[in-house]
Amino acid sequence: MDSVVSELEGTLLKGGDPFSYFMLVAFEASGLLRFALLLILWPVIWLLDMLGMGEYGLKLMVFVAIAGVSESEIESVARAVLPKFYLDDIDMEAWKVFSSYDKRVVVTKMPRIMAERFVKEHLRADEVIGSELVISRFGFATGFVKGNIIDSYISSRVAKLFIDEKPCLGQGRVTSSFLSLCKEQIHPPCMTNQKQQHDHQLVRPLPVIFHDGRLVKRPTPSMALLIILWMPIGIVLAAVRILVGIMLPMWAKPYLSKMLGGKVIVKGKPPPPASSGNSGVLFVCTHRTLMDPVVLSTVLRRKIPAVTYSISRLSEILSPIPTVRLTRIRDVDADQIKRELARGDLVVCPEGTTCREPFLLRFSALFAELTDQIVPVAMNYRVGFFHATTARGCKALDPIFFFMNPRPVYEVTFLSQLPVEATCSSGKSPHDVANYVQRILAATLGFECTNFTRKDKYRVLAGNDGSVSHTSFANQLKKVVSTFKPFFH
Repeated sequence: MDSVVSELEGTLLKGGDPFSYFMLVAFEASGLLRFALLLILWPVIWLLDMLGMGEYGLKLMVFVAIAGVSESEIESVARAVLPKFYLDDIDMEAWKVFSSYDKRVVVTKMPRIMAERFVKEHLRADEVIGSELVISRFGFATGFVKGNIIDSYISSRVAKLFIDEKPCLGQGRVTSSFLSLCKEQIHPPCMTNQKQQHDHQLVRPLPVIFHDGRLVKRPTPSMALLIILWMPIGIVLAAVRILVGIMLPMWAKPYLSKMLGGKVIVKGKPPPPASSGNSGVLFVCTHRTLMDPVVLSTVLRRKIPAVTYSISRLSEILSPIPTVRLTRIRDVDADQIKRELARGDLVVCPEGTTCREPFLLRFSALFAELTDQIVPVAMNYRVGFFHATTARGCKALDPIFFFMNPRPVYEVTFLSQLPVEATCSSGKSPHDVANYVQRILAATLGFECTNFTRKDKYRVLAGNDGSVSHTSFANQLKKVVSTFKPFFH
């Protein structure tokens, strides 16, 4: 069997410095203080690397980023946050060489727990060899790794894996010690015209559809410094934006939004308000952030109630539009939606949860059963620093993080109301109508349709079904304060 052993850093990944990935673990697993501490120590880590003592710098990164963090929390970050950033940094030429072999092994100087899920699920490797964390009997990382010299530890693991026969090819930087164990060696940049190419070469790594975490960009030292410096300004800006959103009437919000750095791009022609005596229009939106219905109401300059499946009490309190909480009991929810439509227009996001990537989750068909006056609305957004959604974290912070971005941009595209022949009135099944609406919205945005659901997302990211614990407003406020407390000292 043809086999390849490839280095992750600097070969399969374009970047050879793992610092930004440790910064992600520090931020997502512990918070701002550890994130800032690791950034402060970056010059020391860089100097150690320049002096040829990179292993000491690596061990320092490991210790600062994860000492005292539970193993389960590190696994959670590795599962939900890191894959997106790894995939964005993939060297496709190296990947094509790597994917053309029958047996694929990846080595990494990072702790195996940080890379294993991505490497096996997205790069489709058979084995991952990396440094191993020392875990206390209580399940917390001590901050130390097994083996005095990481390079020697990894090389011995590779040798044990290939006892009978040497690997056919080793991909890695010149300094990688495991290359001496391979029959042939290639160094970055890796070209796809190598003689080792086989017919079964995989076209591309599996895409990342679900990911979590608050940071939009990989926190390299310069980006991390920018984030730290922006945070106090962002907190004040978010507070002002939220207060303005709560106090001002709908017609005035677009003007103030521009003054405060926000931008809304509107395409298509929205329908007029429902006339008295007629049932309202059901706006069926893609679900990108918690702000979708609020932005839609701002564009239409009238408060349109929004159906919510699972949002925090704090988000409900801060919402400038009415919210209609559903129970997920089909008959009860259907009656509730019918009553709201009898009063006027209504917004629903049938995906049931947000998705950041250019994919649409499966649409619930309930909306198609309840009305024929359906207006699809394609929603999309762009932010610079912080994601406004979370599966693992505190959902009450979602609107705050959205408004902390310097220039949040929303794109709202109104499609034509569905013709009668495309609704259930013409005999189509609710599932056919829902799938049709999903397809036309995906085509408008240039997204792909999937059959994944809310439960699939939360099972991948958080290990639960996505239900929100409706704690008191006071408890949620405490979480908000604890998150931003480092900036008020």
